[in-house]
Formats: sequence, C-alpha cells, structure tokens
Amino acid sequence: MSARGRGQTSGPIVAGERDGERGRCGIMTETLSPALPDDVEALIDRVLREAGDRGLTLATAESCTGGLIASVLTDVEGRSHAFERGYVVYTDDAKAEELAVPTRLIDQNGAVSGPVACAMAEGALRRSGAAVAVAVTGFAGAAGPDDEPGLVHFALAAAGAPTVHEEHHFGDIGRGPVRMESVRVALRMLEQAVTKR
Repeated sequence: MSARGRGQTSGPIVAGERDGERGRCGIMTETLSPALPDDVEALIDRVLREAGDRGLTLATAESCTGGLIASVLTDVEGRSHAFERGYVVYTDDAKAEELAVPTRLIDQNGAVSGPVACAMAEGALRRSGAAVAVAVTGFAGAAGPDDEPGLVHFALAAAGAPTVHEEHHFGDIGRGPVRMESVRVALRMLEQAVTKR
C-alpha cells in the first residue's frame, strides 16, 4: 500500500510528495519514498537520469549501509536499468571473497579505511563490468572501544579514471542518520562521476 492512504491506488509516490502535495523533481519511487529526504530523492533522479542518458551502468559495494544505496537505485520505475549490481560485504571475509580485497590490506589498515574503500570500489568495478562503482565502509554506530562512531570512508571507481576517496566524520548521531548521510554522499559522488563521462 502506498503512503497515500488505505484504498488509494493512484500509483507511486512522487519525490517530495507528502500528504498529497506534488514534489518538484518528478522522480517516482516505489518503496522508500516515505523514508527519504527530498534532496536524496532528487539526487537519485539525477544519478539515474544522467547514467541512463549516457548509457552508463552503476555498481555498489556496501558495508555499513547494508544495501541501502543499491536499494534506492533500483526503486525507480523506468530508470533502474542503469543499475548493474550491488555487493553487500559486511564482514572482512565477504570483502575478500566477493570483491577480492586483499586480507593483508584489511589487516594493515582496518576494514574502515581509505585503502579498503578504494579496493572495494575497484573490486566492484572489475567484477561487475559496470562503468562506475561506489563503495562505502564505516561505523554507523558504536563499535569497538577505539572505533569512531560516524566515521565513514567512501570510494568511487570508474573505467579509465583514478579512484576517488572521501572520508567523512558524521559524529555519534545514530545508525539511521549515519546511514542516510552515507547514502547522500555516495549518490553525490555517483552524480559527479556520471556527469563527467
């Protein structure tokens, strides 16, 4: 059932549409719209539109976001063809097995680090055959005693371009908010990459 209310089946929610008001960007999401801020929905629209217009495919490699980025990129009717595949690699073993991240790299730097984020993005790019891959690894909430809640590393790999890394310190704002901020950053990085190609 849509967020419009029981018995109303007039179609998916439009970005920014809350309590019957029509949004500005025109993206039509299916499942996640009620939980997404308007600016995130607008980013989704731009990323998918630009990738689709350029014939580019996208891949994701996610740890702390647990597949949220892949989910929003496949939640738009008529635009999800730009998405190739996503990898949810929550454990060190998964990063090594699914994306060929060297275990020595994880041992030397920690799973939440720039080098590991870059290796995740590059592994996703290689294994998926997509044109652009984004990766995220971080501490969405409290972890070990020496781990910083809200520390998230991002990387973006694209064919024929150097891998880009970003480090963000969102603070101890809670798992949900850190994950949503991470989705926002990853989408912004994807947007920048696809508009340059």
